[in-house]
Amino acid sequence: MSAVVAQCHYSFGLRRGVANNLLYFDEQTVIFPSGNNCVRYNIDQKWQRFIPGLERSQGMYALAISSNRRYLAVSERGERATITVYNLQHEQSRKRKVLNGGDIHVQEFVSMAFSTDSKYLIGQSGTPDYTLFYWMWEKQKVMAMVKTTVAANPVNQLFRYAEGVLKQSTFHKQETHNFLSHAWMSEERVIAGTEAGRLMVFESGDLRWDMSVTTKATMSQDSDSAERNDEEAPPQLPRVTVITAYSKGFACSAGPGTVYLFERTDDKDNYRKTREIRIPPDQCSHEPSYAEQQQIVSLVISPSEETVVTSTDRGQLYSIALSSAETSKGEQVQFEFLSHSFHSGSITGLSICIRKPIIATCSLDQSVRIWNVETNTLELYKEFQEEAFSIALHPSGLYVMVGFSDKLRLMNLLIDDVRTFKEFTVRGCRECAFSHGGHLLAAVNGNVIHIYSTSTFENVLNLKGHNGKVRSIAWSGDDSRLVSCGMEGAVYEWNTLTSKRESESVLKSCSYTSVTVSSDAKTIFAILREVPAEDVAYTTIAMSRSGRTLFTGTSIGTIRAIKYPLSIQKDWIEYQAHSSPVTKMVITFDDQYLLTVSEDGCLLIWKIIDKEGRGLKRDKEITYAEEILIIKPDLEEKNQVMLELKTRVEELKMENEYQLRLKDMNYNEKTKELSAKFVRQMESLKTKIQILKTERDNMEVANQETMFEVMEKHSKELQDMESANSQKLMLEYEKYQELQFKSQQMQQDYEEQLQQMDESKTAALEELTLYYEGKIQEKLLVLEQVREFEESRKQMEEDGDREIQDIRIRYERWLRDEREANMLMKRDTGIMKKKFSSLQTNIDNRNVEMERMKSEQQNLQAIIKSLEKDILALKKAIQERDETIQDKEKRIYDLKKKNQELEKFKLVLDYKIKELKKQIEPRENDIKEMKEQIHEELDIAELKLKLTTTDKEMHKGLKKVRDVEALVRRFKTDLHNCVGFIQEPKRLKDSIRDLYDRYAQQSDVLDIVSVDGNIQREYARQREHLERNVASLKMKLANDSVVHHADNVKIMQENVTLISEVNDLRRELHLVRSQVHDYKGLMGKKGQKQTNTLKALLSPRANPSNMVVRLNEEDEGDRIIQLQRLEIKRLREEIQVLMKIHSYRPPSTTKLPSLQTNA
Repeated sequence: MSAVVAQCHYSFGLRRGVANNLLYFDEQTVIFPSGNNCVRYNIDQKWQRFIPGLERSQGMYALAISSNRRYLAVSERGERATITVYNLQHEQSRKRKVLNGGDIHVQEFVSMAFSTDSKYLIGQSGTPDYTLFYWMWEKQKVMAMVKTTVAANPVNQLFRYAEGVLKQSTFHKQETHNFLSHAWMSEERVIAGTEAGRLMVFESGDLRWDMSVTTKATMSQDSDSAERNDEEAPPQLPRVTVITAYSKGFACSAGPGTVYLFERTDDKDNYRKTREIRIPPDQCSHEPSYAEQQQIVSLVISPSEETVVTSTDRGQLYSIALSSAETSKGEQVQFEFLSHSFHSGSITGLSICIRKPIIATCSLDQSVRIWNVETNTLELYKEFQEEAFSIALHPSGLYVMVGFSDKLRLMNLLIDDVRTFKEFTVRGCRECAFSHGGHLLAAVNGNVIHIYSTSTFENVLNLKGHNGKVRSIAWSGDDSRLVSCGMEGAVYEWNTLTSKRESESVLKSCSYTSVTVSSDAKTIFAILREVPAEDVAYTTIAMSRSGRTLFTGTSIGTIRAIKYPLSIQKDWIEYQAHSSPVTKMVITFDDQYLLTVSEDGCLLIWKIIDKEGRGLKRDKEITYAEEILIIKPDLEEKNQVMLELKTRVEELKMENEYQLRLKDMNYNEKTKELSAKFVRQMESLKTKIQILKTERDNMEVANQETMFEVMEKHSKELQDMESANSQKLMLEYEKYQELQFKSQQMQQDYEEQLQQMDESKTAALEELTLYYEGKIQEKLLVLEQVREFEESRKQMEEDGDREIQDIRIRYERWLRDEREANMLMKRDTGIMKKKFSSLQTNIDNRNVEMERMKSEQQNLQAIIKSLEKDILALKKAIQERDETIQDKEKRIYDLKKKNQELEKFKLVLDYKIKELKKQIEPRENDIKEMKEQIHEELDIAELKLKLTTTDKEMHKGLKKVRDVEALVRRFKTDLHNCVGFIQEPKRLKDSIRDLYDRYAQQSDVLDIVSVDGNIQREYARQREHLERNVASLKMKLANDSVVHHADNVKIMQENVTLISEVNDLRRELHLVRSQVHDYKGLMGKKGQKQTNTLKALLSPRANPSNMVVRLNEEDEGDRIIQLQRLEIKRLREEIQVLMKIHSYRPPSTTKLPSLQTNA
């Protein structure tokens, strides 16, 4: 046997006390907290997905969504305050990161927001530190933190993140205000709202705009509502509790139940109020204006800025389309419920029935609500003047019992109301329950349980025995037993037939809070208040019909699924459900859903499945009833409304037909006028096209001639330049060759001379050295002549060195001069090379210009071809328009003929109808008199027939009485004879059997049964007849609505086509007039020469679309103006003739502009 688990299926309720408790995920999905979960609710498809909160969560404080709408941040408090970031792109909204205050112990994060790039998250902690944290949340890294100032008078503080620190920016000095809300309009501009109803715009810390949302109208409305609630209390100032920015401006709350829309003016620093939206009064409440006093808590706008959704301090969600708010000018705009109206107080009662898939709940907000568990909708809702403590739904789903503080009331669940029809004097009934058969009702009155009959409303039994207040009661499956538990620690099992206790269990030191019975009525489960399980106290209990699982609710709002039979070990699964203690818990009769309610005002529907995700198998299929209760006056009123709607539909049909006929007449006249105008314009266009053709031919010839001349001139210039440049190049090249040959010869000569000088110098030096060495040898031999010889030798050496030095200097000068001459020659060659390269670039530029001229020629040819194509297309369009105009003229002529015939036929029929009415009136009077006589005769005949039947029935009754009296006499004699056998048992027994066989016949029993069967058959027949009549009426209404809708759609389509045709004709007329104006402008220009036009056409910046030029402008313009004047004169004469013939002309909605001509 697989384990049973519960999956959260749907939720009705909004958790209050959470900052920013409403967010837009995408265009169709909003996110809001419900219980201890965050709900993703699809507005269009009505489905919900759940993001469960943390285990053992002690509270949810704030929500925030990133700018790219991918991540959701939830602030909760467990053992310590944490911020959990979820990935909304994941189907199950997977948890991404968990952030906390690090080393700083933070009790709660009261507010938070993502950065514009969704990479950073900022959070504000609460008491006592009031620290502002700045995280890079993907890395769970605290980038900066700072303690914010908290004073007696709150002020606006602005921080900037720079260099790893949050630095406070300076604000302009101003009065002390209590700021309640703010919104960023841009990176530097922020708007803030105060408790005194003021709006302030700050830019870079400076106050730019200041305005009060208080107006005379709002003050008067607030004062009126305040007088209704408390005549002595003064009117409160509208508090700006929330502000939301969007592209046009911003939206803000302006006191109880009011939202203002502001838009940016032409002066970008100012804003103006454009629309006021209010919460509507609740018609189901005993005080409708009470709903208007709700305070706006959160305000969000959809990503496409089409819808505004808001939440209030009483746990309600409202929405409105911005388009409807902007279009309804001068009307009071009101919100609508986003899904349904939720409970705003602790839910005290919960009940289900077996015949319908509905749930009944009651709450301390003085309301009773009926929900549908299959469609997840609110079917009925009504508020009363007293608080409701308990509720019980009849198994048929047609009645409900509610225990109020003053009385216990039995109510009918009508089609659109909950109406009381019986009251019981039971004050403050905390528990009540119908039996499974619906014939009995148990209600708790202190420590006594009263059992009433639902058919006679009599007090059948009073179960007394509890010493303390009874906290819970439960019926067994066969309704023979009732189980109750009380505050004194007693659990009793009562027999509902004898009012005796069959079993009991008493623990005087304990107190029981809830009790349930197994499906076989053999096991009773009760919850003790004083015995916690794992630090959590159980508050309520429920057992599945299959007996496989127990479900318990706890004091912290969680749900536990405990496997049955119970084990010693802790074998349960815990689910996050509510944020407050669970008050009631019920399982549906088919074991498909678990229903839980709590003190937080939320109703949760759980789907009971196995671990494979499949629903539990049903023992038998349950078919739900579809009947409803409705009182006779309401039914008659609805029938009357249906008849009035039918007559209204007929009237609208007649009115639409009449309007269509009028429109057809107007359109026919307009089409005739337009067709005539367009025919004239087409003729003028034809003449213009012919003129344009001739101009185009002339221009083509002129262009060809100029192009031929330009090409010839260009080719000659090119040839001349090529020959001149080639000759210059040859001369320069020859000079360059000669200079290069001379420089080579000079270099060779200089090298030969240097080599010869080096050889002669070395030879002379060798000869001198040999000569002087011989001298030295001789001088050595002659020592005496040494001094003279040395002196002479020194003299000769000095002379030789001097000569060598002079020769070296002379040759170095000559070599330097030759090198300078060589450098000059090289410089001349470089200059020649530069001249050669410049000539080469000039040649390339000439080639590029030639290519450009060729491309211009090709472009001109392409323009000419495109103009030819345009002319052909215009011809085709003119031909098609001629054909369509002819078809429309034929159609107009046929329709006029038909209209004339129908008018004649209408006159004849009107005359005949008048005559027939005159003839019918006296006959109708005679028929009325005859009908009255026939009714009187029929009444007399019916009364006679009733009299005869009553006489017959009376005679039959007397006969039956006589027969019965005779039978009684015979029975008495036979009984007297039987008494004689009193001493003989066998004979007495036989005689009694004979008496029974003789007098106790089976036909008597069958008569009673047959009478009951006849009554039931007659009732079923009457009911079936009424159901068939209602079904036939519904089908007729549906068919009529379908036919009416189809006719309306057809009419609208025809109107749209006609309007589109008229608009097309107007655009064509406007285009033609603009062309005529252009042609006139061209005709007005005189003195232009043909050469200038050709130069403009050949210029590279010329626009191809402006290359149409007139040649004979003056003559053609005069001729066209004369033709137009004649045509206008002729049309005016025709209009005067038509006006004389048709004196009446229906007014047209729009007039075409007149065609102006210059005289």
